[in-house]
Amino acid sequence: MSLEDAEQQITALFEAGDRALMNADIAALSRIFADDYVQYDPSGKAFSKQEVLENMRTGAVRYPSIVSTGRGIRLFGEMAIVHGSESDEVEADGRRFAVRYLYMDVACKRNGKWQIVGSQLVVPPEENLHHEGH
Repeated sequence: MSLEDAEQQITALFEAGDRALMNADIAALSRIFADDYVQYDPSGKAFSKQEVLENMRTGAVRYPSIVSTGRGIRLFGEMAIVHGSESDEVEADGRRFAVRYLYMDVACKRNGKWQIVGSQLVVPPEENLHHEGH
């Protein structure tokens, strides 16, 4: 597989992930996130795949809008680091707010299929003043 093919597959994975998050599509997210997936939110709290999916299932967290504002892929064989930024609308704790995230995700190709195995979300410093603790 060429570097270009791998990058296209990873880009498609992340676009599908954004759609699944906006639609709260648990089945799609179950395929996109590896079973050992871990997400670190901007406060540093870790969430397992099961916790992320349960938050989506119960409606505790919703993503009505996710707009990618940049994405870079660094490929290392069957592992890739994906870093980027997005502007999101998030519903949590009974309220809706806009937030800009920077992220670094790790994707691995296992059994011929790319999955996201880890995510680190960061809110840029200028945004921290408006969304402290969220």
